[in-house]
Amino acid sequence: MVKRDITWLSFNHRVLQEAKDKSVPLYERIKFLAIYSSNLDEFYRVRVASLRSFKDLKKKDRRKLELEVKPKKELKQIRKIVEEQQEAFGQIFREEVLPELESHHIFLVKDVDFTEAQQAFARKFFFEKIYPNVHPVFLGLEDEAPFLKNRGLYFFIEMEEPEQVAVVEIPSDELPRFVALPSDTSGHYLTFLDDILRYNLDELLGKPFLGAYAVKLSRDAELYIDDEYSGDLLDKLKNSLAKRNIGLPTRFLYDASMPDSLLKRLRELFGLSRDDLIPGARYHNFNDFFGFPNPTGDARLHDPPMPPLPHPELEGLEKILPFLNRKDAMLHFPYQKYDYVPQLIDEAANDPLVKSIKITLYRVASKSAIVDSLLKARENGKQVTAFIEAKARFDEESNIYWGGQLEKAGALVFYSYPGIKVHTKLLLIQREETEGLSNYAYLGTGNFNEKTAKLYCDHALLTGDKRLTDEVAQIFMLLEKKVLIPKCRHLFVSPFTTRDRFVGLVEQEMEHARNGKEAYLILKMNSLEDPGMIEKLYEASNAGVKIQLIIRGICCLAPGVEGRSENIEAISILDHFLEHARVYIFGNGGQEVMYTASADWMSRNLDRRVEAVMPILDEQIYKELRHIITLQLSDNTKARRIDAEQSNAYKREGEQPVRAQWDIYQFLREKVKHLVEK
Repeated sequence: MVKRDITWLSFNHRVLQEAKDKSVPLYERIKFLAIYSSNLDEFYRVRVASLRSFKDLKKKDRRKLELEVKPKKELKQIRKIVEEQQEAFGQIFREEVLPELESHHIFLVKDVDFTEAQQAFARKFFFEKIYPNVHPVFLGLEDEAPFLKNRGLYFFIEMEEPEQVAVVEIPSDELPRFVALPSDTSGHYLTFLDDILRYNLDELLGKPFLGAYAVKLSRDAELYIDDEYSGDLLDKLKNSLAKRNIGLPTRFLYDASMPDSLLKRLRELFGLSRDDLIPGARYHNFNDFFGFPNPTGDARLHDPPMPPLPHPELEGLEKILPFLNRKDAMLHFPYQKYDYVPQLIDEAANDPLVKSIKITLYRVASKSAIVDSLLKARENGKQVTAFIEAKARFDEESNIYWGGQLEKAGALVFYSYPGIKVHTKLLLIQREETEGLSNYAYLGTGNFNEKTAKLYCDHALLTGDKRLTDEVAQIFMLLEKKVLIPKCRHLFVSPFTTRDRFVGLVEQEMEHARNGKEAYLILKMNSLEDPGMIEKLYEASNAGVKIQLIIRGICCLAPGVEGRSENIEAISILDHFLEHARVYIFGNGGQEVMYTASADWMSRNLDRRVEAVMPILDEQIYKELRHIITLQLSDNTKARRIDAEQSNAYKREGEQPVRAQWDIYQFLREKVKHLVEK
């Protein structure tokens, strides 16, 4: 098996490939540089922080915990890969992106290249905007190190005065990172906030210095909770959140031109190990390039717009619930509009026959139409039950805030269970109808989050089918602690039945292969990491089952290895949108079956999270989703082959170019062409 963190770095390499690809519009390439930087920062704050923790454990303690990791070796391997990628990153930026910007008359100017007019502007900007926000700290040999904020940007300045250094925080939280400069020509001139500050350091410091070098520190972002099983878990989470930004250092990124003597001084000052030090270039925090301005207004520098499409059957409906009483509907985000989801909840909030609304919330948008509709339901006297996962990394504060708002409105709010996360994305509407209480449900692969629904490729099933909705009600009974184990025949539910049901389906394909029947699996997910499921796929491959994998990120399985995985092919699609859906297809002896889920094949999704895996029972929806998966399997433009060597070679087979995300959009657009044209 490939190590999880190594295969994750391979995924981030695919992001870097998009930044290097000259067929990608310029500002999309810049965006991919920002994504790479943001991803890497989180990797150090979470994964590298974990490895550092393992490194501090004694070997016997690691054996007791059954941790099969060699942290020193892995950290060394990670460092080597990251340094190679960082070098490629710098080369793409300096040698490709900057010259292409200049070809469009956009110039990113350093302080040493300011014209007289730009120098005057920089001086004025400094005194009016920067000076009130910066406070240099001078350090002698005996002085203690100042606290460096997580992901803060700083200049460390070598002073002329012997043994003295100065520290200045670059105020990128208070001011834009990029500043437009005046120009006498027709070009557009921009500079980093860093360079305006650098140009004015003599004014700020008031004494001579030898050089200024940018640094950035990333800190451990894990929420360390000593005991989840006693006391108030919510209070413990709130206390841990307050400490997140003061965690131990995991990466000290520094300007590689910094003199060795100054670097040594900083190591001693902050108690850094060699593993903490990552050489970089003149600028850090490239995730700020998400906001890099396009002063030309030239739309060709971006991907063509793909506005969300109307759903051919839901668009224009005054009420969605009566439609779901007749048939199912599936939404494909971000290709189709998300508006129907808050519309459905809003409809339920205003329907006098609706008795209750129940929902799981994993990542809530900072401005949430979903929660607004739930609050309206409470105003109208509906029973509202929300299970809010307070341990959703980096969204804890938003989730806790909205949970508090719902509680104030009188909703019944459940927070995290100790030791387990609720990751499933479910909505249940219970309505009093002539035959009794009827259930309507939303079962999704992605979060109830209107912001990410514009970027993440997900599928959401809206249904009134009792085979599914009554089982969704069972899952909510589990979450409300009314049952210990949900009784579900159609849905797989983690941590109870998902692993066994998936294993059973794989073994069934193996049996078909042994009996000479066609046997195949098509599995799409974000991450494939669970050792047991990977071994089962190796077994299936050796039994003659044809296996096609579409894996966005982590893939610890090594495809195409002789005698082990010869019948397994794997691709990863990286394009304008983020692939996020999970779809599982099994040949089933000629009667193909398909499931969608919010669950990957990771140990945590199978054993340590509440998840729901749903069958696609509606024939029309089945055909539609199957066609989408076929387009993804056929992608020969943005698909890379995943192999044991982590080479990320592009898949280029086929006479006609297939770009799955573009072709899916056109496929769904054709279904509503009459509405779009109208």
